[in-house]
Amino acid sequence: MKSLLLRHGRIIDPANKRDGKGDLAIANGKIVESLPKGEEFEEIDCRGLVIAPGLIDLHVHLREPGQSAKETIATGARAAAAGGFTTVVGMPNTSPAVDNPSVVTWIKEKADREACVNIFITGAITKGIAGEELSPIGSMARAGIVALTDDGHCVQNHELMRRALEYARMFQLPVLDHCQDYGLVGKGVMHEGHWSTLLGLPGWPSAGEELIVMRNILLAELCQTPIHCQHLTAAGSVRLLREARGRGVPISGEVCPHHIALTDESLQGFDTNFKMNPPLRAEADVEALIQGIADGTVTILASDHAPHCAYEKEVEFDMAPFGIVGLETELGLFLDILVHKRKAIDLPRLIALLTVEPANLLRLDRGTLSAGAPADVTVIDPDKEWKVDAGRFQSRSANTPFHGWELKGRAVRTIVAGKTVWAEG
Repeated sequence: MKSLLLRHGRIIDPANKRDGKGDLAIANGKIVESLPKGEEFEEIDCRGLVIAPGLIDLHVHLREPGQSAKETIATGARAAAAGGFTTVVGMPNTSPAVDNPSVVTWIKEKADREACVNIFITGAITKGIAGEELSPIGSMARAGIVALTDDGHCVQNHELMRRALEYARMFQLPVLDHCQDYGLVGKGVMHEGHWSTLLGLPGWPSAGEELIVMRNILLAELCQTPIHCQHLTAAGSVRLLREARGRGVPISGEVCPHHIALTDESLQGFDTNFKMNPPLRAEADVEALIQGIADGTVTILASDHAPHCAYEKEVEFDMAPFGIVGLETELGLFLDILVHKRKAIDLPRLIALLTVEPANLLRLDRGTLSAGAPADVTVIDPDKEWKVDAGRFQSRSANTPFHGWELKGRAVRTIVAGKTVWAEG
């Protein structure tokens, strides 16, 4: 493997509180202080660009095993690379679910063969993600999972969730939770409010999320096991999280780009590409999410990349599956909205939310440009203007509401273990 020297870029490494002009050297798949003398290397000019640790997305649906018509580990990895992500964390709601060590091993071996980025794996909290019986958490931990989650579903039995947290603590695994109270949400397909009434669609109240966030705060405090609330959407959830974190409760939360880029008003055309779980909320919720990101209440950003076949979305709104693809638009949307337009956070903080913060939650040896660390690097042009073209996605699916959007900022080179796996053009 040829050594690399990234020259004259702005190096932003939040893990080491570094932000300044400089060069970054890579040799033998690792970050190094300097290249060995006399060794052949490739030089890459990064003037006007940002050199950042490889971006991490801890909420991705890779669909394998069992749903390869939507996405495969290989195509999902290529989509991640095209979006600037060197590491993704796969959710367990596959067919079969990732609820035993044999499925964990199958995914790891397939990822080693076919993925161009790092793939980490989560295990299901309950068998079959059915919410009734705990999965074999210890054996999955030994097989290599990095967290537990029933994402796509939510454990409704609070006693069962408590026991899961107690087991997770034994193996130093965080628990990621899809916050949805089934009784309150019912058959809701969009945010309950003005537009659900006007459109005649079943409403999904914010309280259906907030109740589980509150439950998770109480259980995290009781068990002292870290709980991470996935894809938060409601102003009340941010308020609850802020108060709990202020008291030192081991609770955290993430926000996805579509929940700050869009509101429930977007659904008036009944376009199923705007149907997601949890749903797009009102403008007041968007403002609360952005404030939560700005003041440090929300510590992680993620995509909830959820590919679906075109024919699955081409049905009545009530019948369509929830979810959109997000890996290839995520960074551009966050840069455009949070850094350029809203100026809610600066570029170093955005990079921290996509690198060191998820790495710390999951105890990964990633998200840093320290000497000796794996040479996972994302080169970003924060001012590049570009148009989203779903027809050019690397993902196997193209279910996005952002086709044709003009964004400012994107990744231009993705390096994994010292090898360029994607570069613009």
